[in-house]
Amino acid sequence: MTRPDGRAGAAAVRARPDTRGAHVLELTMASVSGTEAGATAGMLMADAPSEAGAVLRVGRDRSVCRLATPEDWLFVSRVHLEFRCGPAGTWQVTWVRGSQPDPSSEVRLVLPGESGRALPYGGAAPLPRGGAGEIVVQDRTSPRSVNVGFYHEV
Repeated sequence: MTRPDGRAGAAAVRARPDTRGAHVLELTMASVSGTEAGATAGMLMADAPSEAGAVLRVGRDRSVCRLATPEDWLFVSRVHLEFRCGPAGTWQVTWVRGSQPDPSSEVRLVLPGESGRALPYGGAAPLPRGGAGEIVVQDRTSPRSVNVGFYHEV
């Protein structure tokens, strides 16, 4: 993967299967703070084939997350979101419970034509087959968010 500035990102170094022409889940992530609303310069991308057991993770831990947020954004857990493909090629997103009993963020699932619904801490929601939408992780204490767009290509 090449970043917007033309340099190869950490994800480009990892070997991954060629998903061209296959059924895949595509994710795009933007970390947004205050006045940057709408900016996409820091956008990262990842995808995975829609095969049973395939997993994509979002969080601060770069060793296990294909999409990593800034390390000092503590409202995001080491592994915050997990996208997992089931046996029928359908995907679900889970807000992974962290080490704290109460989260310092809120997570919403936003689908086209909807205002968004809360995803409970530790909860999961199916993603629409062949659909698109966004998962928004909002800091409870400041105007920062992690916006993860998804598109399930079938």
